[in-house]
Amino acid sequence: MFEAFHAGGLAPGWNLLVQGHSDSGEDQFEINFLSETGDIVFHIKPRFSSATMVANTFQGGRWGQEEVSSVFPLVLGEPFEMEVSSDAEHFHVHAQEHKVLQFAHRHRPLAAITRLQVLSDHRLAQVELARKGLSWGAGGY
Repeated sequence: MFEAFHAGGLAPGWNLLVQGHSDSGEDQFEINFLSETGDIVFHIKPRFSSATMVANTFQGGRWGQEEVSSVFPLVLGEPFEMEVSSDAEHFHVHAQEHKVLQFAHRHRPLAAITRLQVLSDHRLAQVELARKGLSWGAGGY
């Protein structure tokens, strides 16, 4: 597991890069962006079993409307790269350099997003969150 905290919160212009190896047959990989109150403002989970990418929010103790993309360029047993970025209106998710989905922000302000989690049973080679020269993260997870 990788976790990062940034008291100033996130803003448009940041970018998350996750590189690893999908060596498990289980769907045990997810990325969560959390607010200071503990809500999951953005949740993205590749489901290898159904070859879909699922995005959602968990706010006020309940899951929102799930958004599912069938664009799924990840291959079980192969190295992978996922990238999540944000602009003022949407989260953008790319995998293996393919646009997977665009998810409208359901939580405002973005500055309230103060924590990032990458939960994985897969081997993570690198997790990096960067914005305009500022980065948190390291390799070897």
